[in-house]
Amino acid sequence: MLKALNHITTPGLGYEAFLDLAAQLGCIGVEVRNDIARPLFDGMDPAEAGRLARAKGLRLLGLSQVYPFNSWSDAIAAEVRALIATAKAAGAETISLIPRNDGTGTANGERQANLRLAMKETLPMLQEADLVALVEPLGFPVSSLRQKSELVDVIEALGAQAHFKLVHDTFHHALAGGGPIFPAHTGIVHISGVSDPAPAVEEMLDADRVLVDENDRLGNIAQIAALLAAGYDGAFSYECFSPETQALTDPQAAIGASFDYIAARVAAPV
Repeated sequence: MLKALNHITTPGLGYEAFLDLAAQLGCIGVEVRNDIARPLFDGMDPAEAGRLARAKGLRLLGLSQVYPFNSWSDAIAAEVRALIATAKAAGAETISLIPRNDGTGTANGERQANLRLAMKETLPMLQEADLVALVEPLGFPVSSLRQKSELVDVIEALGAQAHFKLVHDTFHHALAGGGPIFPAHTGIVHISGVSDPAPAVEEMLDADRVLVDENDRLGNIAQIAALLAAGYDGAFSYECFSPETQALTDPQAAIGASFDYIAARVAAPV
């Protein structure tokens, strides 16, 4: 199981400290974000930021994010173009595209058309840059892209398998009611758990997302085992939004213990 770390899990760490933590955890790479109240790479030149990651033995697996990419406009196109340029300068492997998540654009027919338009417009940019975009279905009831199958339909209709991959997020997969997995179309897997027994699944929020332990309600172990068994060979990136997790005083110990728990359970499920 290839480990990775998303910066939202430890947003209080500066870029270099975040890289050090990922290296100490034995991660193959990191996902860096532009939505954690600090500039991407803490304002470091992207080329230098990429060199620093590689010097620590890490891949820049992705840069997040453009939102809402499926409400296509000249402004969104400019954001996509700019993030692609930054990714190329840094040597990052992907950019992240996030669908609208506010209850609009969810009607049947409308959401598929909006998705196809945005992806069709983005594809030439990705082809020119020889880059991959990761599109993340969000399982929230207000999301304009909940089902991975709708994304796969557009990827295949556009013949764009080389430039669009989906994010399998264990939290969002559970919120969307499960359904089929698409290992060949999956570019990265985001993992997080929900241990709080109080919220119903459809009421779970990002703030509920903690490290996976024996109280996990999302079926992380089953999802990860199924992906591996189906041939997925990419990274599993920890993406926790819980303020409690983000404020851990010893994130290396806590995240490392959770990775170890997952690996042991996936190897010998009960």
